Formats: sequence, structure tokens, C-alpha cells
Amino acid sequence: MAIKSHTAPDEFRDHISTVDEHGKRVWVYPKKPKGKLYDYRKWVSYGLLTLLFIGPFIKINGLPLLMLNIVERKFVIFGVLFWPQDFFILVLAFLALVVFIILFTVVYGRLFCGWVCPQTIFLEMVFRRIEYLIEGDYTKQRALNKMPWNTEKILKKSSKTAIFLLISFVISNLFLAYIIGIDELKKVIVEGPLNHMAGFGSLLAFTGVFYWVFAYFREQVCTIVCPYGRLQGVMLDKKSLTVAYDYGRGEPRGKLRKGQERTDGDCIDCHQCVQVCPTGIDIRNGAQQLECINCTACIDACNDIMRMIDKPEGLIRYDSEEAIAEGRQWKLFTPRVMGYSAVLMLLMVVLTTLLLTRDDAQATILRTPGQLYQKTEQGTVKNLYNISVINKTNFDMPLTLKLHNTDGTIQMVGSELVLPAQGKADGVFFAEIPQDQLTGMNAKIEIGVYHGGDLITTQDTKFLAPAK
Repeated sequence: MAIKSHTAPDEFRDHISTVDEHGKRVWVYPKKPKGKLYDYRKWVSYGLLTLLFIGPFIKINGLPLLMLNIVERKFVIFGVLFWPQDFFILVLAFLALVVFIILFTVVYGRLFCGWVCPQTIFLEMVFRRIEYLIEGDYTKQRALNKMPWNTEKILKKSSKTAIFLLISFVISNLFLAYIIGIDELKKVIVEGPLNHMAGFGSLLAFTGVFYWVFAYFREQVCTIVCPYGRLQGVMLDKKSLTVAYDYGRGEPRGKLRKGQERTDGDCIDCHQCVQVCPTGIDIRNGAQQLECINCTACIDACNDIMRMIDKPEGLIRYDSEEAIAEGRQWKLFTPRVMGYSAVLMLLMVVLTTLLLTRDDAQATILRTPGQLYQKTEQGTVKNLYNISVINKTNFDMPLTLKLHNTDGTIQMVGSELVLPAQGKADGVFFAEIPQDQLTGMNAKIEIGVYHGGDLITTQDTKFLAPAK
């Protein structure tokens, strides 16, 4: 529910807070936040940053914790190697992630944006904290930008720019490590940029993008670019938990005057919640505003004021729009939440089953094009086949092939088939089957691929034979 302001009712919904009536960017100078929730956010952010930076160095069974190598079409998730042949599993995992995001948003609103999103964490907990350290709080930053270029301004701006570029370069290396792997990144660094111009060029490009995003574009990512922010209006409803202003308790607003009996609501119109907002909105205009990322900075600011004037905390709090309107406690379990939960559980069961039954290798066996069968003097028939095997593990596997559903033998052409770790092996072999074992001109046979004595995968193919 929108709270009508003293000037233009619902005018805030006609444009985003960071663009004026002429379409010009309104630079946001948020006040440095403080409070209990902000302290919690800092610990969460530092924990996630630690995980993010040590992630490329963590290996499971010799494989990275996470690697998304789009160029080589090789993906590692929690130490499990996926190839394009596992596309259906990745699609199912993506669907499960989408349903989880929808469910999480339906229940908790944009909590992810304010507490977990890398954009918010880097901007608010790294870049903006450095900016506060160098340039001071919001009033000093505004004054610094307005003053003419002098020694103080040059020193502060140049030092901030240098630090921002350095951090952006570090983030670029981290980003690249999640794409090509930490071992390949080390190789690029040790051998020098001249030997890896593509990799070095990517680092410079990503550095420029990250610097531009965190030094200039900032909150515009959340309000203009991010699809999740745009979709929240579809996913949220009045039962969703969001950062909300209790208008029933706060209205009508009125300034606090010493010695006068107060007849207004608890909101004293101090604008502290507005000054501390990193996206420049007034949370009192109503819940579910496009720009609100649920960072809770306004909650800390308002609670601080409430303590000063001996009023209960929670004028701005985590709550649902429906619960505030009806003056009751927020409810977690709703029909919509239970429906999404059931779909998510079904997807997770199917995904878990596919992962547990997934083979360590995947083989493709096809008859060699243009080759007919060969009859032997021993009464057998030979067919020539091509085999291609992909290794989904991190260890080499010498392979042997066996016929499963019929008598016969398999002879490799050339050397034995050895499957390299995380690699691919190709080979050619003859399958020889007694003619009396064949049921027709185009019989179906099953070939097992073994590593030692362990069956790792099977493949069906056709066997061409003369008519009886």
C-alpha cells in the first residue's frame, strides 16, 4: 500500500528515484549505515567474500569446486564434471534453481539482493566502505564533488581511483579463475601476458567493466539491468516478507517539538531512512518499490531514532504488506508457498536420482560409415565400429569392451583405448559374432565399456549381417 505524501500522491511510481524529470542521473550519496542489522550484514558479506575468494583453490577429487568453462564446454559443479552430453541434467538443475529463487522471493522478498548478491556485497561492503574511508560520509562526499579541483580533491580522487582499479583487477582474476580454472590462470600469470594475449585482454576488459560498475553505474545495476529486480513485481505478493513501513503506527507524520504534547504518529519525519538508503528511495511510500533491495539500512536508522525518542522499535521492519494492513503476525506457510515447495521437492528428487545414476563415462559407438560386414571362414561376421568416450572423472581409465547380449569378441584396431582424465578418447574396433547368433540383417547388440572389472557404461548399436 502506498502512503500518500504531503506533496504528490504516488508520484514516486512514475519514475525511478535516481533519474530526475529531465532524464538526468541523480547521484545518490547514502549516509554511512550503522546498527545491529548492518553488523550482521557485514559478517555475512565477509563470510561470503571469503568463500568466493578461496573457492577456486578448493578441489574435490582433484576437480575445482566450481568452474564454468564456456569456451571448452566443460562445467564443474561441486567437484562433479559435466559435459554438453549432460545438458539435460544442467537444464533440470537450472529449473530447480529458478523454482528455488521464485520460492525464496515469494517468502522472503528481495532478501537475496540486500544480503547475498555479489553486486551488493562488493558495492556496499568493499567499494563504498573504501569511499567512506577516503572521502568521508555523505555530506563530505557531496562537498568534495562540488569543490574546485585542488590538492585535496586530486589526492582523494586519484587514490580512490587507483584502489578501485586494483580491486577491480583482483575481481577480474577471480572471475577468470571460475571460468578457466585456477591452474590455467596461474599458467597465464607465470608465462606472461605476451604468451596469452586473449586471457590478458579478457582480464583488462573485465577490469574496466567492474570498475565502471562499482565506481559509476552502481545502484543502476539493480534498478535498470538486473532481471531479478524487474521480476520481483511478478513474484512478490502481499504475503511476502519485505522491508516495510508500518503506516498505521507512523501516520500522520509530524515533527517532534520539545514541550508539546504529541498527537501525530510515531514517524517524526526525520528523513534518516531516506538519507541512508543506497538506492535513494523513501521506504515510507510503501512496500515493494522497484528500487528497494531489502538491505535493512533504513530499519537500523529508524530503530536508532525510535530509541532516542523513547518509542518502540520496528516502525520500519521485516513484515508483509498484508500483516501490517491487518495488524497481525506474518505467516510463512501459504498455499502458494506450499505449491512451489512441492514442485521444488519433485525437481530435487529427480535431479538427485539422475546424479546418483550418472555414469563416469559416456560412450558413442557407431558403425563406420561406408563399411559393409565381413564374413570369415570360421562362420563369423565382422563389423567395423568407431567409438568416442568422454571421461567425467579426474583420473585416467584404460578401457576394455565386451559384448553383453550375445557371444562374440571385440578386437581393437591399433593401440588399446586409454581414456585421459577430464578428456576424450577415440578408437576403432571390430565386433565379431558367430552368424548363427544373429537374428536378422540388422541386429541390435549391446557393448559394455569396462575400466578394470567395473562396468562404467553401456551402449546399444546395430550389427549388419547377411540374410539367412
